[in-house]
Amino acid sequence: MSYATLMVYVNVDHASRALFNVAADLADRFSAKLIGLSALAVVPPVVAEGVVIVDHASELELAQMRKSLAEAGERFRAAAGIIRDTEWRSALEIPTDALIRESRCADLIVMQKSDPSIDFYRAPDPGTAIMGTGRPFLVVPGGLKTLVAEHVLIGWQDTREARRAVWDALPFLRQAKRVTVIEICEGDQKEAAHHQVNDVVLYLARHKVKAEGRVETRLTGSGAHQIMGFAEDEGADLLVTGAYGHSQLNEWVFGGMTHDLLTSSAICCLMSH
Repeated sequence: MSYATLMVYVNVDHASRALFNVAADLADRFSAKLIGLSALAVVPPVVAEGVVIVDHASELELAQMRKSLAEAGERFRAAAGIIRDTEWRSALEIPTDALIRESRCADLIVMQKSDPSIDFYRAPDPGTAIMGTGRPFLVVPGGLKTLVAEHVLIGWQDTREARRAVWDALPFLRQAKRVTVIEICEGDQKEAAHHQVNDVVLYLARHKVKAEGRVETRLTGSGAHQIMGFAEDEGADLLVTGAYGHSQLNEWVFGGMTHDLLTSSAICCLMSH
């Protein structure tokens, strides 16, 4: 198993050089086709007291949007280089919808870390896209020069999403020098957690991945920050985890692991739903 096609989402307003570097390096590493994608949507009319305040975009505005998408494509091609198998796609459409639709042709989606102030007419919502594509996402923080993935940390919970993430991450896991499976649990659940983690370690061994298991008692505060602290202490440079194991709506309202990792992780995160 490998990644034959990678798709990188290019933000028209902020094309991250770090994102381009990571995507291009991974395309080389896995000998994969690299597809760039960007989209912009026309803001719908605003109506107040029965009066249209902002009408549909003019032809001039549409032309400017097409120009912005074309310029994003030029930046993508320049960053990817001429020797790679690349393709550029763009659309005048809600970016999240475009990403979900176009994901059918990719094994892995690469995109930059979520911005809480995101404009969903100009950039995709990572959470909704992760849930809608049926593909794993590699979320890249700003400022990262490359992704080596020498030490991969698997944040384990006994959920469908975590099982899917481990399978989706196998190309990285097989190349890693060190793999750690960690479960953070309540104090009275440590025995069950050890059993689950050991099962994952044995599963990976059958796929020719040598991994070590770790169980930690949950501390006060965010579980995401605890696992990110562990990753920093252990020098992990890629975190693999399931996404929205407790529903996206629940995380929007109460907060949760996926939301915190999307907005706060200092290392790359591979997530699957």
